[in-house]
Amino acid sequence: MQQDINLRVDPRTASDMKRLSEKGIKTSGIKPERIKGTRIIKRSIDARQRKVTVNITLRLYIDENIPVDIYPTIDYAPVKSSHQAVVVGAGPAGLFAALRLIERGIKPIVIERGKDVDSRRKDMAAIARENIVDPDSNYCFGEGGAGAYSDGKLYTRSKKRGSVEKILSILHQHGADESIMVDAHPHIGTDKLPVVIKAIRNTIIRAGGEVYFNQRVCDITINNDTVTGVKTITGEEYRGPVILATGHSARDVYKILADHGIEMEAKGLAIGVRLEHPQELIDRIQYHSPEGRGKYLPAAEYSMLTRVDGRGVYSFCMCPGGFIIPAASGPGQLVVNGMSPSSRGTRWANSGMVVELLPDDIEDKHDAGPLKMMYYQEDIEARFYKDAEKTHNAPAQRMLDFTNGKTSSSLPATSYAPGIHSARIDRLLPPEISERLRKGFIEFGRKSHGFLTNDAVLIGCETRTSAPVRIIRDNATLQHIRIKGLFPCGEGAGYAGGIVSAAIDGERCADALVSYMDTTHAGN
Repeated sequence: MQQDINLRVDPRTASDMKRLSEKGIKTSGIKPERIKGTRIIKRSIDARQRKVTVNITLRLYIDENIPVDIYPTIDYAPVKSSHQAVVVGAGPAGLFAALRLIERGIKPIVIERGKDVDSRRKDMAAIARENIVDPDSNYCFGEGGAGAYSDGKLYTRSKKRGSVEKILSILHQHGADESIMVDAHPHIGTDKLPVVIKAIRNTIIRAGGEVYFNQRVCDITINNDTVTGVKTITGEEYRGPVILATGHSARDVYKILADHGIEMEAKGLAIGVRLEHPQELIDRIQYHSPEGRGKYLPAAEYSMLTRVDGRGVYSFCMCPGGFIIPAASGPGQLVVNGMSPSSRGTRWANSGMVVELLPDDIEDKHDAGPLKMMYYQEDIEARFYKDAEKTHNAPAQRMLDFTNGKTSSSLPATSYAPGIHSARIDRLLPPEISERLRKGFIEFGRKSHGFLTNDAVLIGCETRTSAPVRIIRDNATLQHIRIKGLFPCGEGAGYAGGIVSAAIDGERCADALVSYMDTTHAGN
């Protein structure tokens, strides 16, 4: 028999399984000798009040032993069907689409423009050390996609579209720590996520799927408004219906689709900067204590949101105990992003601080139609790159100096490896972004005393929050509205935002593709 007990405890008790178990048993009123084991099922930190507490759901195993693993696993049996599908992109959407295709008996052919998750490291290091960006192997492209070398955040609000628990369980099955099944805001960490990604790749291959790297798509083959496959720059052609999961930075793919006249639309974006504070300052603010987090609490995170002049201004992808990274995906760009190791143990806290922009807010200077937001991104990235004298030494400005329109005479230490230089970010950003950010920062400072400070620094620019384009698909079939056999998928298609929501969309597109193939091959 099992019984779940809800506890509200201090951080020290929450960190000590023996103390926690004793409290749970006492609360239950069950004789201790009947309890054969305990397990944490859910855990969340409540820092809304002065006294920080931890909410725990503790499962008691009564008159039965605790099982080795309470989470379900999936048996990915070898694919025996002669039917295959092409999955373009080995990010979370593509990988989970491939796993789901195997579940449904279809052989996935996964093609990725970049390198495997280990080989990417050298190319990412070259950005910081040599100012060299490989357009096929960087923080955005390669096995695992943009999420592979990130904080590995797994929190999502996209719970109506699929099973978040299933996605987390599959990640756990492939090596992610059990804590992701427990924590309210789970994360894996940039140091642990590559191991999980490799395990997923090995599952795909063992089941009979195929995975190919260094295979950038250069064309999509279409016959009578039906996709029959894709061609790559190596001259290879992969045939079958296509799940297109290329990620939010595959601008060349958007151009290929535009050349084919495939219907797309400009999509709203959020653009701004990375804001970096000392982690100890964020700890003091969030935990309402001059001593910070103390011995038993994790590095504090925050979430900020307000509206300025009709548009949202908010924090994005907050990385406690993390560092800022160069995230350009091609030459002539300067882009930054954030990540955290699993320990969240660095001296810094960083977050995207961005402004919501809709297509109607932006003038179409390039007469680009559905690609106008993409070119807007590019223009900002090029402006920051020029200010950095065509390096990745990023423009930076202290937070108060930004709000006051002043040049920073000095800059604080930073986690950003290529280095930073003093610049007028308030002028480098377009006024529709800069002015809203300024007002948003003032509001955040009012709500959270100590947050608005010159101990914090803005580093720019942060432009890759989501795709600038939506590839229009049918809500029922998930196929493109006109091109049969083409399934726009995940973040790059404009239908997800983050690892879990992209994975969910990958599974949905795989199921839709199977239905399409069932119809196509009926009677064969």
